[in-house]
Amino acid sequence: MKLRGQAVVLALLAVLVCHWAHAQQPSTNVLDWKASATLSTYLLQQLHTQYTPRTTQLSQAAQSAAGAVAYRDSVRARFRRVLGPLPDRTPLHAQVTGQLVRAGFRIEKVIYESTPHHHVTANLYVPSGAEKKPGVLLFCGHEAESKATVSYQKTAVLFAQHGFVVLVIDPVSQGERMQLTDATGKALTRGGTTEHTLLNASAALLGRTLPAEQLWDNARGLDYLLTRPEVDTTRLGCLGNSGGATQTAYFMALEPRMKVAALCSYVASGERNLELTGPADGCVQLPGAGRAGLDLADWPIMFAPRPLLMLAGRYDFVDYTQIQATMVETGRIYKAMGKPEQLDEFSYDDGHGISQPKREAAVAWFRRWFYADARPISEGSLPVSTVQELQCTTTGQVATSFPDEESLAARYQDEARQVAAARSVLSVPEISKLINRQLAIPPLVGMPLVERRDTVRRDGLLFQKLILRCAYGPPVPVLLCSTGKARPKRVVVCFSDRGKAMLADSAARLRALLASRAAVLLVDLRGQGETTDPSAFNDPKYYNREYRLVMLGLHLDEPLPAQRVKDVLTVVGFLGAEPAFKATPVELWAEGQASALVALHAAALQPRITRVHLPERPRSYEQLLMQPAAKDTYSNVLPGILQHYDLADLLRVLGSRVELL
Repeated sequence: MKLRGQAVVLALLAVLVCHWAHAQQPSTNVLDWKASATLSTYLLQQLHTQYTPRTTQLSQAAQSAAGAVAYRDSVRARFRRVLGPLPDRTPLHAQVTGQLVRAGFRIEKVIYESTPHHHVTANLYVPSGAEKKPGVLLFCGHEAESKATVSYQKTAVLFAQHGFVVLVIDPVSQGERMQLTDATGKALTRGGTTEHTLLNASAALLGRTLPAEQLWDNARGLDYLLTRPEVDTTRLGCLGNSGGATQTAYFMALEPRMKVAALCSYVASGERNLELTGPADGCVQLPGAGRAGLDLADWPIMFAPRPLLMLAGRYDFVDYTQIQATMVETGRIYKAMGKPEQLDEFSYDDGHGISQPKREAAVAWFRRWFYADARPISEGSLPVSTVQELQCTTTGQVATSFPDEESLAARYQDEARQVAAARSVLSVPEISKLINRQLAIPPLVGMPLVERRDTVRRDGLLFQKLILRCAYGPPVPVLLCSTGKARPKRVVVCFSDRGKAMLADSAARLRALLASRAAVLLVDLRGQGETTDPSAFNDPKYYNREYRLVMLGLHLDEPLPAQRVKDVLTVVGFLGAEPAFKATPVELWAEGQASALVALHAAALQPRITRVHLPERPRSYEQLLMQPAAKDTYSNVLPGILQHYDLADLLRVLGSRVELL
């Protein structure tokens, strides 16, 4: 026993010595500033640059009614473009599966199909009385109970008590409409915000967006509301809270039949909140919205000059100063259109959500415009139903209640198969042209500037630290490893999802490459290695380790994979200017899914890349759709990519230049 104890102690000491020795290794970091902030800082600078013209445009628009109308119509057209395609109208097949009778109103349980075999659950609050009444669409925030959330129930009841027919819709991925479930209907992810994000990633691969899916569900809800004999179809409005306010803003911007609206705890992506709090979940994010110049106030402006109320909590985590700034900008347009009284704000000393004072203000606002009644509203004791009482389906989930239910994930998978079958076989020039257009690769203006820094020795290997600087991206940190004894026969550029430090630790592999007369460059593409975004800025609920960088890039219309391809081309440009490497063949070694896809795109664009070594076979874009709950999918997203080509097309045109290890 004594000997065994000594052996354990010796083993532990060996481990500690090994860790100590590794800790004494010189750092592979090249950048001498807070490198982890490099890419986010660059992207935010690009964000501010994109939004700079908007201030002048808005100021000019506010000078006249014609200018205000032109600006409103312009932002509406830009929004429609980035929103993506909408489905065709098909039969609703609406059904009422039950009702609850309450004093002064009833609640009907409604199910309709927004697209064939894709069911939407909703509750319809119908006041007593024979006369037609205004119709209101109430859009829910991200609460799991959705339409059964107490604050939304109370909002609907208060509206019904004051003469409105109210349809409260379960958004996709909430309430009875979870999309990513097992056979029993149990959700495969951690909630609605996660599902929204994963589904938006899948939609993006096909050139679609989840906000468009939600808008279409709501548009079909309006279609259903218009079939109801209790509704006065000339008096229609909508409101929502939080994520429901986002739905409201997107819906009212494009729906001319909405006469009155209210936004509570309003969320959308714009210049200020992307900098302060970062990107929100998938039902908010629209690829290209930044390049289109769309900011927080533009959706309310799209509704101008119809009556609009902003409901805000002064201590909301949604920045209150942004709501105030939104009111100022929107107010300038309403004033230019001659209707300043049709925009108003109600603020209260509370936080996020549609609390009693905000509900009362919302109902009073709708009464003012639909009933010419300016009296204040006072909320009394309101009846609240249970989740089970408000349930529309037999099982509590459309996925298990309808054998023919088509989830969004299934629809996207089916569409991917259809577009794959219809794609033509592309030649090398054709696919290179497509990739250039898809990735918006700029011409290389001059060679990158090279800053040569110190050298470090690790495991007997000498590394020269380089910083490559170019006009269209942040600096690229590089470690150059070469024997220097003879002109190299090839240059191997290595990069990894886990960063160049991990590659530098593979001393045996590096020695083997050097022995074959190869020069080796270890590179951190932007967002990798020492430029990795800190985890504190990336909420794990989004299932992506670099969510902030990905979504900032997409907002700017600069997808992260495209940015990384530019870094690879920068490195190749550097090699072309170096006398020692000018005519030397270039090979890529790419470890990890994201790096592999970057390497394949770079090789398809740059004929000087003679070989691509992939230790891990990358998943195709279609495979990403087939695994919608997988993590880090967003890191690979190029919007609309599947409409043009997939991994098999890249592998085919590259042929023997790709080595799958």
